[in-house]
Amino acid sequence: AEFPDASDESRDRVYDSLVQRVMKSSVKFAAGSDMGWFYPGKTRGEASISRFPTLHKAGMPSLDVIRAITTNAAEMLGWQDRIGAVEPGKFADLVAVSGDPLADISELERVRFVMKDGQVVRNELGPR
Repeated sequence: AEFPDASDESRDRVYDSLVQRVMKSSVKFAAGSDMGWFYPGKTRGEASISRFPTLHKAGMPSLDVIRAITTNAAEMLGWQDRIGAVEPGKFADLVAVSGDPLADISELERVRFVMKDGQVVRNELGPR
């Protein structure tokens, strides 16, 4: 929800409180973004990834953030048989980062390798 008359600090408190309530409720949580328009000049992936550290800052463990954007999202869409995990027969666009996103969730903002539909489309990790 947007709060146009609220300060950034006030919005952050409301957001953090909402994330805390969701985590305490034990409901399955999925994350993503349909707000690419809100981030001019960014791809849909860049717009989405910019939101994930805010979940972590609000208290969500890194592993839960990663599950929210992969397996949980697939299950909530009813597509768990097609996406959400790296398994035979599933569609998988893969990314790699240099560091450990479980230790530092912001590593997801520094993608070094992308494979889409089985084709490497970005490789900053080594020789091609």
